[in-house]
Amino acid sequence: MELKEIARRALVECMALQNNETALVVTDGTVPEVAGAFWQAARELTREAIWMEFQPRSRHGEEPPAAVAASMTAADVLLLPTSRSLSHTRARRKACETGARVASMPMITTEMMARALAVDYEAMRSLTRKYVEVLTASGVARVTSPGGTDITMELKGRIGFMDAGELQQRGASGNLPAGEAYIAPLEGSAEGVVVLDGSLAGWGRLEEPIIIEVKEGLAVRVEGGEAARWLWESLTKCGEAGTALAELGIGTNEKAIVSGNILEDEKAIGTVHIAFGDNKGFGGKVEAGIHLDGLILKPTVEVDGEVVIKEGRLLLR
Repeated sequence: MELKEIARRALVECMALQNNETALVVTDGTVPEVAGAFWQAARELTREAIWMEFQPRSRHGEEPPAAVAASMTAADVLLLPTSRSLSHTRARRKACETGARVASMPMITTEMMARALAVDYEAMRSLTRKYVEVLTASGVARVTSPGGTDITMELKGRIGFMDAGELQQRGASGNLPAGEAYIAPLEGSAEGVVVLDGSLAGWGRLEEPIIIEVKEGLAVRVEGGEAARWLWESLTKCGEAGTALAELGIGTNEKAIVSGNILEDEKAIGTVHIAFGDNKGFGGKVEAGIHLDGLILKPTVEVDGEVVIKEGRLLLR
């Protein structure tokens, strides 16, 4: 299936783009084939398809130029194939507040698009919904792994979110490729150790695990070589808020693989990801100007004492 047809399918099945709407492709010039495929498909589906390009940002969560942010609030459907994520920005949140439906695609590649967007969306949504419901209903989650992760966090009162390609409602926002259940743990509640041994947003595949000690919801110590030093510098550059444990996510996309690109990696079945930094856009209270996800391989997840993932095997089927 060619890229334009995959883009067209996503615009119809995920975004429900109508012929009287405005679709805006916002890109930083790093993935012209992907951006072009979405723009060309949108041109055939709607009367107003616009392409806007700006200089790449320096980190995930950094705001786009003011002119881009203003244009984002004027569109019905936003497509964001960029090298740095705009998901956790004020610009994206404001666009959703004005009713835009947003598909964020940070670091997407043509290979990833061809592989992980051509998925059975209904089956993926059914699986994802089960984990969203469990996360929403639980009080305490614990994540362990063979790599050494052992961390607990409180979820009581927080709502789980489903990123499964359902972006048809006003203000909806998610990733493409899709496929995760995620939640913002209560600030100050996470305690333990996170060992990232898959990949890291902004870095890529990890050759050496990153060990992160978490106390009262904040990363207080990071070890593990060059990637660990880069992570610590990136988070602390944004102050204490950058070190906040922001997200617990569960991958649910059958087609996604662990390739070293976190956009796809975090959607792969059998993985869990933990993020630090901003979570204001999905029920948390932290606004940090950064949001970095890291992958945990072969995780076991318990919610209120019930095992729902065992060494990477999803039990809620």
